[in-house]
Formats: sequence, C-alpha cells, structure tokens
Amino acid sequence: MIERLTEFFKLAKRFEGCRLMPYYCPAGVLTVGYGATGHGVFPGQAWTKEQAEKRLEQDAIKFARGVLAACPVLATESDSRFSAATDFAYNLGLGALRGSTMRKRINAGSWESASRECCKWVRGGGRVLRGLVLRRAAESQLLLGTA
Repeated sequence: MIERLTEFFKLAKRFEGCRLMPYYCPAGVLTVGYGATGHGVFPGQAWTKEQAEKRLEQDAIKFARGVLAACPVLATESDSRFSAATDFAYNLGLGALRGSTMRKRINAGSWESASRECCKWVRGGGRVLRGLVLRRAAESQLLLGTA
C-alpha cells in the first residue's frame, strides 16, 4: 500500500514541513514532525528526524486504510487520486473525510466535483489559511489527474 503513496509523501512533507519541537497548529492541536498529532506527542518533548520519518510512514498506512474504507473506489483508481484523498484525511482527519461531500463525489467517480469540494476545506482556527488554499489546490490537481 505504501508504494501507492508517493504523492502523499511529497504533499505531507511540502505542506507540513518537519518541526522537531512540538508546537500548536493554527487549529490549536499539538503537533510535531511532519504534522503528527495525538499518540506520542507531548509538549516540550523533541523528536529526531528518524522519529518523524517513521511516524509519517506509520500514519500514512493508518490514513490510507481509513481512506480505502471510506472511499473503496480508490482501490482501483490512480495512485495520485489515492494520495490526494490520503493527504486530505491526514491533514483534516478521517472523520472530516467520512462526513464530506467530497467523499460522496469520489465514490461516485465525479472527479471535477470532488476537486471543487476539496478546495472548500481551507480554514484553520476559523480563518482561511494560505497554506491550506495551496494544499487543497495541489490535492485538487491530483484528483483531476492533471498534476
């Protein structure tokens, strides 16, 4: 499965960057490495680059499985589309993907509509964030197969 996520890794590394000291993202979530949250993330506890890389791989598998459960059509779609949906879920959470109109459009194979829906998810901490606008645009291009 991980071999299908080449574009996911590019997106996650590009848009998350790698910060080895925990910080609070614009949504107020404690984050470290390449956007890791939750288990193993503690205030003031630094990570090594190796820890960040390993966690990104672990999270990639976890989110990819969740994406396939929510969007089974992606099992037979391009790796780029699969990576785009995985990055979306990694950034926003699997719950956001599951409850989204974007998921419905993906499962219907309506790629232009899925792309438009993806681009609506650009707020963090209650405001539009340039980084999210750029990230959704990159995901959108992958969904359309034009990246």
